[in-house]
Amino acid sequence: MGRGKIEIEKIENKNARQVTFSKRRAGLFKKAHELAVLCEADVAVIIFSCTGKMFEFSSTDMKTILERYNKCLESKQSPAVQVQPKPENQKQEPDENEFLKQEIERLKSKQRQLLGKDLIGMDLQELHEVERQLQEGLLCVKTRKGERLMDDNVIWRKQAPNFKKEDTGR
Repeated sequence: MGRGKIEIEKIENKNARQVTFSKRRAGLFKKAHELAVLCEADVAVIIFSCTGKMFEFSSTDMKTILERYNKCLESKQSPAVQVQPKPENQKQEPDENEFLKQEIERLKSKQRQLLGKDLIGMDLQELHEVERQLQEGLLCVKTRKGERLMDDNVIWRKQAPNFKKEDTGR
């Protein structure tokens, strides 16, 4: 049974409005995260509540995404239009080199954070995100380890009769 449609209009009750805002904000951030993971997209969402409080989500470094966004605004072209194949003998532009250097530094910083280093200066939300990523990674490692143990167990069980034959044959 599906949900009924609601009329999109301002919610007059302040408490109901706040609850709806919180739930929808969380849902939007979840969808943004899913888009980033499924499509390997760089996603940034910034929301200002009616009280002026800022909420943000970014799949990578927010500053890097905003810099890319501003570059696109300055050129007045969308990124899809902006990308043009370059002849192989032509060197990269300085802006592109700088962007790649920043991206490498960002990835190195992210790696250090996942190793438990460079955590100073991170706010609570960023620390929660690092913790979530570590838990996700640990779950993948444990799952793969379990698969390998099961595979090895199957192989050993198949080979066990051969060992018994060898032992009784002596």
